[in-house]
Amino acid sequence: MREMKDSGTVWLGTIPANWDIARIGSFYRLRNTKVSDTDYPPLSVTNKGVVPQLETAAKTNAHDDRKLVKKGDFAINSRSDRRGSCGIAPCDGSVSLINTILSPMGEMNPRYYDWLFHTIEFGDEFYKCGHGIVDDLWTTGWQDMKKIRIPYPSLAEQEKIADVLDSQCSDIDAISADIQKEIEILEQFKRSIITEAVTKGLNPEAEMKDSGIEWVGNIPAHWDTIPIRYLFAECRLKNILNQEKTALKFTYGTIIKKTNFDSDSDEYVANTMTNYTVVYPGTIMINGLNLNYDFVSQRVGLVKDRGAITSAYLAIVPGSRVVSEYANYQLKSWDYAKAFHNMGTGVRKTLDFSELGKKYFVTPSIEEQSKIVAFLDSKCKEIEAIIASKKQQLTVIDSYKKSLIYEYVTGKKEVPNEQ
Repeated sequence: MREMKDSGTVWLGTIPANWDIARIGSFYRLRNTKVSDTDYPPLSVTNKGVVPQLETAAKTNAHDDRKLVKKGDFAINSRSDRRGSCGIAPCDGSVSLINTILSPMGEMNPRYYDWLFHTIEFGDEFYKCGHGIVDDLWTTGWQDMKKIRIPYPSLAEQEKIADVLDSQCSDIDAISADIQKEIEILEQFKRSIITEAVTKGLNPEAEMKDSGIEWVGNIPAHWDTIPIRYLFAECRLKNILNQEKTALKFTYGTIIKKTNFDSDSDEYVANTMTNYTVVYPGTIMINGLNLNYDFVSQRVGLVKDRGAITSAYLAIVPGSRVVSEYANYQLKSWDYAKAFHNMGTGVRKTLDFSELGKKYFVTPSIEEQSKIVAFLDSKCKEIEAIIASKKQQLTVIDSYKKSLIYEYVTGKKEVPNEQ
């Protein structure tokens, strides 16, 4: 059992007695050179490290409004809402000005400190030193960052720790990747079951006909295809008198209640909600914004609680010939097939009811719709339970990995001699 001592720094706790404490400024110097992304390839600083610029990254026409990052530099996003976004640059490039770029110097192992800087505990300490008006939008500059106290093991031990974390975390990541792949397969299986049920029905022996709808294909011969405008009405009731106090939000294909959004005690919230649309259980919400950037198929959701939601989304209410839950499943199948992609008008490709109403909706009898809903509710519940279990596995593995990293980089866990 190695001898330990108090580091004198709360976020580090105890460290090995033969380790020293230093400040970040002892091992890094600031690189603060503005460049153009036409001269240096654009990179993104993410919680996965420094990578080629993401498709989803915000872009501007100010190509010269970037920071130079050289291969081997350490980059960290200074904003507190980008917690954990940092890493060693694998190549020369340019990054957003919000990032702090550090060039390593002296006797140190950059990989060891990269692991240290990825710990939750360092992130808390880093953003605690920040400044700003809004808690989750603080920024931490170099003048504050360079004063942060960090451990300084011998160079040989830094290398041993970096090596063992590279190896063990690679194994952990491989296990997580396998589980994530299983989740993706299950999600795809669920989508295929939904699509099959709402387009082909539950009777495999049923006679089929061409639906005339590109993304649907054949449907049972006794089913109808009817324009949406004859089956649904647009919900346009505004919360003008602030009569509806429950605020809802659309997130990842589900409609949930907003928290910390109290119109009774917050005048700004109250004024905001007067522009919201009042919706009731059974209403179908469609996110019809930016349809030309349809990266994720989660644009359809079913309202289960009465409330008010931003009028930016399209709210439609089924009539007597459509079961709400069936409509939700069918429109989700449109989403899976990217049928909404490039619908809409204007630069941002926004969908309104006048255009949606022209699209044909596959319409079985009410009795069949109800049977399909019961079947899909049961099947989806089974699949979602398995997915939830696997996501819990990922949570446990991630927690273990974070603990392992912190224990090694602070010396609480010693690298085995055979390593």
